[in-house]
Amino acid sequence: MTQLDSRGLPLSTTSDRAAELYREGIDLLLSNWPGAAEALGEAIAADADFALAHAARARLHAIRAELADAKARIATAEEIVARRGNERERSHVEILSLAIRGHSSKALQRALAHADTWPRDILILSLPLGAFGLFAFSGMADHNQARVDLCERHARHFDADDWWFVTYRGWSHVENGNVTLGRALTQRGYDLRTNNANAAHALSHAMYEGGAGEDAEKLVANWLPRYDRTGILHGHIAWHAALGALERGDPERALAIYADYIQPSVTAGMPVNVVSDTASFLWRLQAYGHRVPTGLWAAAATYSKQYFQKAGFPFADVHMALIAAAVGDRAAVERRVQALTGMIEAGTLAAGPVVPAICRAALSFAEEDYVGCVRILEPVATEVVRIGGSGAQREVIEDMLLLALMRSGEAVKARALLDRRLHCRPSPRDTRWYNLLAA
Repeated sequence: MTQLDSRGLPLSTTSDRAAELYREGIDLLLSNWPGAAEALGEAIAADADFALAHAARARLHAIRAELADAKARIATAEEIVARRGNERERSHVEILSLAIRGHSSKALQRALAHADTWPRDILILSLPLGAFGLFAFSGMADHNQARVDLCERHARHFDADDWWFVTYRGWSHVENGNVTLGRALTQRGYDLRTNNANAAHALSHAMYEGGAGEDAEKLVANWLPRYDRTGILHGHIAWHAALGALERGDPERALAIYADYIQPSVTAGMPVNVVSDTASFLWRLQAYGHRVPTGLWAAAATYSKQYFQKAGFPFADVHMALIAAAVGDRAAVERRVQALTGMIEAGTLAAGPVVPAICRAALSFAEEDYVGCVRILEPVATEVVRIGGSGAQREVIEDMLLLALMRSGEAVKARALLDRRLHCRPSPRDTRWYNLLAA
Protein backbone atom coordinates (compact mmCIF):
# COMPACT_ATOMS: atom_id res chain seq x y z
CA MET A 1 0.00 0.00 0.00
CA THR A 2 1.39 3.41 -1.01
CA GLN A 3 1.87 5.80 1.91
CA LEU A 4 0.69 9.39 1.45
CA ASP A 5 1.47 12.67 3.17
CA SER A 6 -1.28 14.90 4.61
CA ARG A 7 -1.97 16.47 1.18
CA GLY A 8 -2.07 13.19 -0.77
CA LEU A 9 1.49 13.04 -2.13
CA PRO A 10 3.22 9.62 -2.15
CA LEU A 11 5.92 8.89 0.40
CA SER A 12 8.89 6.52 0.06
CA THR A 13 8.22 4.54 3.20
CA THR A 14 6.44 1.25 3.68
CA SER A 15 5.84 1.86 7.37
CA ASP A 16 2.32 2.88 8.34
CA ARG A 17 3.62 4.21 11.65
CA ALA A 18 6.42 6.25 10.06
CA ALA A 19 3.98 7.83 7.61
CA GLU A 20 1.46 8.61 10.34
CA LEU A 21 4.11 10.23 12.55
CA TYR A 22 5.52 12.16 9.60
CA ARG A 23 2.09 13.63 8.84
CA GLU A 24 1.69 14.58 12.49
CA GLY A 25 5.21 16.05 12.66
CA ILE A 26 4.71 18.20 9.55
CA ASP A 27 1.42 19.57 10.87
CA LEU A 28 3.07 20.41 14.19
CA LEU A 29 6.09 21.97 12.44
CA LEU A 30 3.87 24.12 10.21
CA SER A 31 1.78 25.26 13.16
CA ASN A 32 4.89 25.98 15.26
CA TRP A 33 3.50 23.70 17.92
CA PRO A 34 5.58 21.72 20.45
CA GLY A 35 6.01 18.04 19.68
CA ALA A 36 7.20 18.25 16.08
CA ALA A 37 10.73 17.11 16.92
CA GLU A 38 9.43 14.14 18.89
CA ALA A 39 6.99 13.05 16.18
CA LEU A 40 9.60 13.29 13.45
CA GLY A 41 12.13 11.50 15.64
CA GLU A 42 9.70 8.64 16.13
CA ALA A 43 9.03 8.53 12.39
CA ILE A 44 12.76 8.10 11.83
CA ALA A 45 12.89 5.39 14.50
CA ALA A 46 10.09 3.57 12.68
CA ASP A 47 11.92 3.81 9.34
CA ALA A 48 15.56 4.93 9.49
CA ASP A 49 15.63 5.23 5.69
CA PHE A 50 12.69 7.68 5.49
CA ALA A 51 14.41 10.60 3.76
CA LEU A 52 11.63 13.18 4.13
CA ALA A 53 11.44 12.63 7.89
CA HIS A 54 15.17 13.36 8.14
CA ALA A 55 14.68 16.42 5.89
CA ALA A 56 11.82 17.76 7.99
CA ARG A 57 13.87 17.27 11.14
CA ALA A 58 16.67 19.23 9.45
CA ARG A 59 14.23 22.04 8.67
CA LEU A 60 13.19 22.16 12.32
CA HIS A 61 16.83 22.36 13.42
CA ALA A 62 17.35 25.24 10.96
CA ILE A 63 14.33 27.13 12.29
CA ARG A 64 15.85 26.87 15.76
CA ALA A 65 19.24 28.10 14.44
CA GLU A 66 20.84 24.71 15.22
CA LEU A 67 22.78 24.81 11.98
CA ALA A 68 25.32 22.04 12.64
CA ASP A 69 22.51 19.61 13.45
CA ALA A 70 20.49 20.83 10.46
CA LYS A 71 23.39 20.25 8.04
CA ALA A 72 24.12 16.81 9.43
CA ARG A 73 20.48 15.76 9.21
CA ILE A 74 19.95 17.10 5.67
CA ALA A 75 23.12 15.29 4.56
CA THR A 76 21.55 12.04 5.78
CA ALA A 77 18.36 12.84 3.86
CA GLU A 78 20.38 13.54 0.70
CA GLU A 79 22.20 10.22 0.95
CA ILE A 80 18.98 8.27 1.45
CA VAL A 81 16.90 10.01 -1.21
CA ALA A 82 19.58 9.41 -3.83
CA ARG A 83 18.98 5.66 -3.54
CA ARG A 84 15.40 5.54 -2.27
CA GLY A 85 13.10 8.33 -3.29
CA ASN A 86 10.88 9.57 -6.08
CA GLU A 87 11.45 12.69 -8.20
CA ARG A 88 9.36 14.91 -5.93
CA GLU A 89 11.24 13.79 -2.83
CA ARG A 90 14.64 14.34 -4.43
CA SER A 91 13.64 17.89 -5.39
CA HIS A 92 12.15 18.45 -1.91
CA VAL A 93 15.37 17.42 -0.15
CA GLU A 94 17.58 19.41 -2.52
CA ILE A 95 15.61 22.61 -1.92
CA LEU A 96 15.76 22.21 1.85
CA SER A 97 19.49 21.55 1.55
CA LEU A 98 20.00 24.76 -0.43
CA ALA A 99 18.06 26.75 2.17
CA ILE A 100 19.88 25.20 5.13
CA ARG A 101 23.30 25.75 3.55
CA GLY A 102 22.57 29.44 2.97
CA HIS A 103 21.95 29.38 -0.79
CA SER A 104 18.73 31.35 -0.37
CA SER A 105 18.39 32.71 -3.90
CA LYS A 106 18.78 29.27 -5.47
CA ALA A 107 16.45 27.77 -2.87
CA LEU A 108 13.78 30.35 -3.73
CA GLN A 109 14.05 29.71 -7.46
CA ARG A 110 13.89 25.96 -6.98
CA ALA A 111 11.01 26.20 -4.48
CA LEU A 112 8.90 28.22 -6.92
CA ALA A 113 9.58 25.74 -9.74
CA HIS A 114 8.84 22.82 -7.41
CA ALA A 115 5.53 24.41 -6.40
CA ASP A 116 4.49 24.68 -10.04
CA THR A 117 4.83 20.88 -10.33
CA TRP A 118 3.84 19.82 -6.80
CA PRO A 119 1.86 22.75 -5.31
CA ARG A 120 0.52 20.63 -2.45
CA ASP A 121 4.02 19.90 -1.12
CA ILE A 122 3.40 22.33 1.68
CA LEU A 123 6.75 22.17 3.47
CA ILE A 124 8.38 23.48 0.28
CA LEU A 125 5.56 25.91 -0.50
CA SER A 126 5.98 27.32 3.01
CA LEU A 127 9.60 28.34 2.40
CA PRO A 128 8.91 31.50 0.35
CA LEU A 129 6.01 32.58 2.59
CA GLY A 130 5.81 34.41 5.92
CA ALA A 131 7.66 37.37 7.37
CA PHE A 132 10.88 35.35 7.65
CA GLY A 133 10.49 33.39 4.41
CA LEU A 134 12.68 33.31 1.32
CA PHE A 135 10.71 36.10 -0.35
CA ALA A 136 10.88 38.38 2.71
CA PHE A 137 14.63 37.95 3.07
CA SER A 138 15.37 38.12 -0.67
CA GLY A 139 16.04 41.86 -0.67
CA MET A 140 13.10 42.38 -3.04
CA ALA A 141 11.10 45.57 -2.72
CA ASP A 142 7.89 43.80 -3.82
CA HIS A 143 8.09 40.65 -1.70
CA ASN A 144 4.67 41.32 -0.16
CA GLN A 145 3.04 41.21 -3.61
CA ALA A 146 5.13 38.19 -4.57
CA ARG A 147 3.71 36.18 -1.65
CA VAL A 148 0.15 37.10 -2.62
CA ASP A 149 0.83 36.13 -6.23
CA LEU A 150 2.25 32.77 -5.16
CA CYS A 151 -0.74 31.97 -2.95
CA GLU A 152 -3.30 33.03 -5.54
CA ARG A 153 -1.55 31.07 -8.28
CA HIS A 154 -1.92 27.86 -6.29
CA ALA A 155 -5.17 28.51 -4.41
CA ARG A 156 -7.14 26.20 -6.72
CA HIS A 157 -5.11 23.25 -5.46
CA PHE A 158 -6.29 23.65 -1.85
CA ASP A 159 -9.64 23.07 -0.19
CA ALA A 160 -11.38 25.95 1.58
CA ASP A 161 -10.79 24.14 4.89
CA ASP A 162 -7.05 23.61 4.48
CA TRP A 163 -6.01 25.30 7.70
CA TRP A 164 -2.38 25.82 6.67
CA PHE A 165 -3.02 27.34 3.24
CA VAL A 166 -5.92 29.54 4.38
CA THR A 167 -3.77 31.01 7.15
CA TYR A 168 -0.80 31.85 4.92
CA ARG A 169 -2.97 33.13 2.10
CA GLY A 170 -4.65 35.47 4.56
CA TRP A 171 -1.42 36.67 6.11
CA SER A 172 0.01 37.39 2.67
CA HIS A 173 -2.95 39.65 1.90
CA VAL A 174 -2.65 41.40 5.27
CA GLU A 175 1.01 42.23 4.69
CA ASN A 176 0.24 43.43 1.17
CA GLY A 177 -2.36 45.91 2.42
CA ASN A 178 -5.64 44.05 1.84
CA VAL A 179 -6.38 43.83 5.54
CA THR A 180 -10.13 43.16 5.29
CA LEU A 181 -9.71 40.04 3.15
CA GLY A 182 -6.60 39.05 5.07
CA ARG A 183 -8.32 39.22 8.44
CA ALA A 184 -11.27 37.13 7.21
CA LEU A 185 -8.94 34.45 5.88
CA THR A 186 -6.66 34.37 8.93
CA GLN A 187 -9.69 34.20 11.21
CA ARG A 188 -10.89 31.17 9.23
CA GLY A 189 -7.45 29.57 9.44
CA TYR A 190 -7.40 30.16 13.19
CA ASP A 191 -10.88 28.70 13.63
CA LEU A 192 -9.94 25.60 11.62
CA ARG A 193 -6.88 24.87 13.80
CA THR A 194 -6.69 26.92 16.96
CA ASN A 195 -3.68 25.00 18.27
CA ASN A 196 -1.60 26.78 15.67
CA ALA A 197 0.85 29.48 16.70
CA ASN A 198 1.18 30.67 13.11
CA ALA A 199 -2.56 31.27 12.89
CA ALA A 200 -2.71 33.16 16.19
CA HIS A 201 0.29 35.17 15.04
CA ALA A 202 -1.20 35.94 11.61
CA LEU A 203 -4.55 36.92 13.10
CA SER A 204 -2.89 39.25 15.63
CA HIS A 205 -1.07 40.89 12.70
CA ALA A 206 -4.35 41.30 10.83
CA MET A 207 -5.98 42.93 13.85
CA TYR A 208 -3.00 45.23 14.45
CA GLU A 209 -2.79 46.32 10.81
CA GLY A 210 -6.54 46.97 10.79
CA GLY A 211 -6.31 49.31 13.77
CA ALA A 212 -7.88 46.80 16.16
CA GLY A 213 -5.05 46.73 18.65
CA GLU A 214 -7.30 45.94 21.59
CA ASP A 215 -8.73 42.94 19.72
CA ALA A 216 -5.16 41.72 19.18
CA GLU A 217 -4.39 42.12 22.88
CA LYS A 218 -7.50 40.15 23.85
CA LEU A 219 -6.69 37.44 21.34
CA VAL A 220 -3.19 37.01 22.73
CA ALA A 221 -4.36 37.12 26.35
CA ASN A 222 -6.96 34.42 25.74
CA TRP A 223 -4.87 32.22 23.45
CA LEU A 224 -1.35 32.36 24.87
CA PRO A 225 -2.02 30.22 27.99
CA ARG A 226 -2.74 27.19 25.76
CA TYR A 227 0.67 27.52 24.07
CA ASP A 228 3.56 25.96 25.96
CA ARG A 229 6.34 28.39 26.84
CA THR A 230 8.76 26.20 24.90
CA GLY A 231 6.95 27.14 21.70
CA ILE A 232 9.27 29.27 19.60
CA LEU A 233 6.62 31.92 18.87
CA HIS A 234 5.51 32.29 22.49
CA GLY A 235 7.54 35.41 23.22
CA HIS A 236 6.96 36.97 19.81
CA ILE A 237 3.18 36.66 20.03
CA ALA A 238 3.36 38.27 23.48
CA TRP A 239 5.41 41.06 21.84
CA HIS A 240 2.34 41.93 19.78
CA ALA A 241 0.35 42.40 22.97
CA ALA A 242 3.10 44.58 24.42
CA LEU A 243 2.96 46.80 21.32
CA GLY A 244 -0.79 47.08 21.76
CA ALA A 245 -0.32 48.30 25.31
CA LEU A 246 2.18 50.90 24.13
CA GLU A 247 -0.31 52.02 21.47
CA ARG A 248 -2.85 52.67 24.22
CA GLY A 249 -0.30 54.60 26.26
CA ASP A 250 0.05 51.94 28.97
CA PRO A 251 3.83 51.43 29.40
CA GLU A 252 3.39 49.65 32.74
CA ARG A 253 1.33 46.90 31.12
CA ALA A 254 3.73 46.73 28.18
CA LEU A 255 6.71 46.35 30.50
CA ALA A 256 4.95 43.65 32.50
CA ILE A 257 4.39 41.63 29.31
CA TYR A 258 8.02 42.17 28.32
CA ALA A 259 9.26 40.99 31.71
CA ASP A 260 7.04 37.91 31.76
CA TYR A 261 7.36 36.69 28.18
CA ILE A 262 9.76 38.58 25.90
CA GLN A 263 13.09 39.42 27.54
CA PRO A 264 15.97 37.06 26.71
CA SER A 265 16.05 35.36 30.10
CA VAL A 266 12.46 34.06 29.84
CA THR A 267 11.82 33.26 26.18
CA ALA A 268 12.56 30.13 24.15
CA GLY A 269 12.20 32.02 20.88
CA MET A 270 14.41 31.91 17.82
CA PRO A 271 17.45 34.20 18.16
CA VAL A 272 16.24 36.40 15.30
CA ASN A 273 12.96 36.97 17.15
CA VAL A 274 14.62 37.55 20.51
CA VAL A 275 17.04 40.10 19.09
CA SER A 276 14.43 41.92 17.02
CA ASP A 277 11.66 41.83 19.65
CA THR A 278 13.85 43.11 22.47
CA ALA A 279 15.50 45.78 20.32
CA SER A 280 12.32 47.13 18.79
CA PHE A 281 10.26 47.03 21.99
CA LEU A 282 12.86 48.80 24.12
CA TRP A 283 13.52 51.32 21.34
CA ARG A 284 9.81 52.12 21.07
CA LEU A 285 9.44 52.39 24.84
CA GLN A 286 12.30 54.87 25.08
CA ALA A 287 11.49 56.82 21.92
CA TYR A 288 7.85 57.25 22.97
CA GLY A 289 9.05 59.03 26.09
CA HIS A 290 8.94 56.26 28.70
CA ARG A 291 11.76 55.14 30.95
CA VAL A 292 13.53 51.88 30.15
CA PRO A 293 14.26 50.18 33.50
CA THR A 294 17.92 49.82 34.37
CA GLY A 295 19.54 46.72 32.97
CA LEU A 296 17.11 45.89 30.16
CA TRP A 297 19.21 47.35 27.35
CA ALA A 298 22.33 45.74 28.79
CA ALA A 299 20.63 42.34 28.94
CA ALA A 300 19.52 42.67 25.32
CA ALA A 301 23.07 43.63 24.31
CA THR A 302 24.59 40.69 26.21
CA TYR A 303 22.22 38.25 24.52
CA SER A 304 22.75 39.74 21.06
CA LYS A 305 26.53 39.31 21.26
CA GLN A 306 26.00 35.56 20.85
CA TYR A 307 24.39 36.02 17.44
CA PHE A 308 24.59 37.85 14.11
CA GLN A 309 28.09 39.22 14.61
CA LYS A 310 28.77 38.83 10.90
CA ALA A 311 27.01 41.46 8.79
CA GLY A 312 24.87 40.48 5.82
CA PHE A 313 21.51 39.46 7.26
CA PRO A 314 19.70 42.81 6.82
CA PHE A 315 16.81 42.24 9.22
CA ALA A 316 19.23 41.24 11.98
CA ASP A 317 21.75 43.94 11.02
CA VAL A 318 19.19 46.68 11.61
CA HIS A 319 18.14 45.37 15.02
CA MET A 320 21.73 44.73 16.11
CA ALA A 321 22.44 48.37 15.22
CA LEU A 322 19.45 49.53 17.29
CA ILE A 323 20.83 47.71 20.33
CA ALA A 324 24.41 48.89 19.82
CA ALA A 325 23.30 52.49 19.33
CA ALA A 326 21.08 52.36 22.42
CA VAL A 327 23.94 51.20 24.67
CA GLY A 328 26.36 53.72 23.16
CA ASP A 329 28.51 51.25 21.24
CA ARG A 330 29.23 53.57 18.32
CA ALA A 331 32.17 51.43 17.18
CA ALA A 332 29.96 48.36 16.76
CA VAL A 333 27.53 50.28 14.55
CA GLU A 334 30.35 51.73 12.47
CA ARG A 335 31.94 48.29 11.98
CA ARG A 336 28.64 46.88 10.78
CA VAL A 337 28.07 49.82 8.44
CA GLN A 338 31.55 49.40 7.01
CA ALA A 339 31.02 45.68 6.42
CA LEU A 340 27.62 46.26 4.81
CA THR A 341 29.03 49.00 2.58
CA GLY A 342 31.74 46.60 1.43
CA MET A 343 29.10 44.01 0.57
CA ILE A 344 27.19 46.58 -1.49
CA GLU A 345 30.36 47.48 -3.39
CA ALA A 346 30.95 43.78 -4.04
CA GLY A 347 27.34 43.30 -5.19
CA THR A 348 26.56 40.74 -2.51
CA LEU A 349 23.90 42.57 -0.46
CA ALA A 350 20.60 42.19 -2.29
CA ALA A 351 18.73 44.60 -0.01
CA GLY A 352 21.17 47.36 -0.96
CA PRO A 353 22.06 50.75 0.59
CA VAL A 354 18.96 50.99 2.78
CA VAL A 355 20.54 48.57 5.28
CA PRO A 356 23.64 50.58 6.30
CA ALA A 357 21.53 53.75 6.07
CA ILE A 358 19.13 52.49 8.73
CA CYS A 359 22.07 51.49 10.93
CA ARG A 360 23.61 54.97 10.63
CA ALA A 361 20.22 56.61 11.21
CA ALA A 362 19.75 54.58 14.41
CA LEU A 363 23.07 55.88 15.70
CA SER A 364 22.15 59.48 14.86
CA PHE A 365 18.78 59.09 16.59
CA ALA A 366 20.36 57.59 19.71
CA GLU A 367 22.81 60.50 19.82
CA GLU A 368 19.87 62.94 19.45
CA ASP A 369 21.09 64.16 16.08
CA TYR A 370 17.58 64.24 14.66
CA VAL A 371 18.46 66.42 11.68
CA GLY A 372 21.16 63.93 10.75
CA CYS A 373 18.76 61.02 11.21
CA VAL A 374 16.25 62.60 8.81
CA ARG A 375 18.99 63.38 6.29
CA ILE A 376 20.06 59.73 6.26
CA LEU A 377 16.70 58.00 6.53
CA GLU A 378 14.31 60.10 4.47
CA PRO A 379 15.86 59.31 1.05
CA VAL A 380 15.62 55.55 1.63
CA ALA A 381 12.29 55.41 3.48
CA THR A 382 10.48 53.68 0.61
CA GLU A 383 13.18 50.97 0.52
CA VAL A 384 12.87 49.83 4.15
CA VAL A 385 10.65 46.93 3.02
CA ARG A 386 13.79 45.33 1.55
CA ILE A 387 15.05 44.27 4.98
CA GLY A 388 12.19 41.76 5.31
CA GLY A 389 10.17 40.94 8.37
CA SER A 390 6.57 42.09 8.81
CA GLY A 391 4.99 45.50 8.53
CA ALA A 392 4.60 45.62 12.31
CA GLN A 393 8.31 44.89 12.74
CA ARG A 394 9.46 47.44 10.15
CA GLU A 395 7.20 50.11 11.67
CA VAL A 396 9.95 50.88 14.18
CA ILE A 397 12.00 52.39 11.31
CA GLU A 398 9.13 54.58 10.17
CA ASP A 399 8.59 55.65 13.79
CA MET A 400 12.26 56.65 13.89
CA LEU A 401 11.84 58.89 10.86
CA LEU A 402 8.57 60.33 12.14
CA LEU A 403 9.94 61.20 15.57
CA ALA A 404 13.13 62.61 14.03
CA LEU A 405 10.99 64.85 11.80
CA MET A 406 8.96 66.00 14.80
CA ARG A 407 12.06 66.69 16.91
CA SER A 408 13.96 68.48 14.16
CA GLY A 409 11.17 70.97 13.48
CA GLU A 410 9.87 69.35 10.27
CA ALA A 411 6.23 69.59 11.37
CA VAL A 412 4.75 69.73 7.85
CA LYS A 413 6.51 66.53 6.77
CA ALA A 414 5.65 64.83 10.07
CA ARG A 415 1.95 65.68 9.67
CA ALA A 416 1.96 64.38 6.10
CA LEU A 417 3.44 61.07 7.27
CA LEU A 418 0.91 60.85 10.10
CA ASP A 419 -1.95 61.62 7.70
CA ARG A 420 -0.92 58.68 5.54
CA ARG A 421 -0.51 56.35 8.52
CA LEU A 422 -3.84 57.30 10.07
CA HIS A 423 -5.56 56.77 6.74
CA CYS A 424 -4.09 53.25 6.48
CA ARG A 425 -4.42 52.24 10.12
CA PRO A 426 -6.16 54.18 12.91
CA SER A 427 -3.81 54.39 15.86
CA PRO A 428 -4.23 55.97 19.31
CA ARG A 429 -0.51 56.73 19.38
CA ASP A 430 -0.49 58.42 15.98
CA THR A 431 -3.59 60.38 16.94
CA ARG A 432 -1.80 61.66 20.06
CA TRP A 433 1.21 62.66 17.99
CA TYR A 434 -0.96 64.39 15.39
CA ASN A 435 -2.77 66.37 18.07
CA LEU A 436 0.58 67.33 19.59
CA LEU A 437 1.75 68.73 16.26
CA ALA A 438 -1.54 70.58 15.77
CA ALA A 439 -1.39 72.21 19.22
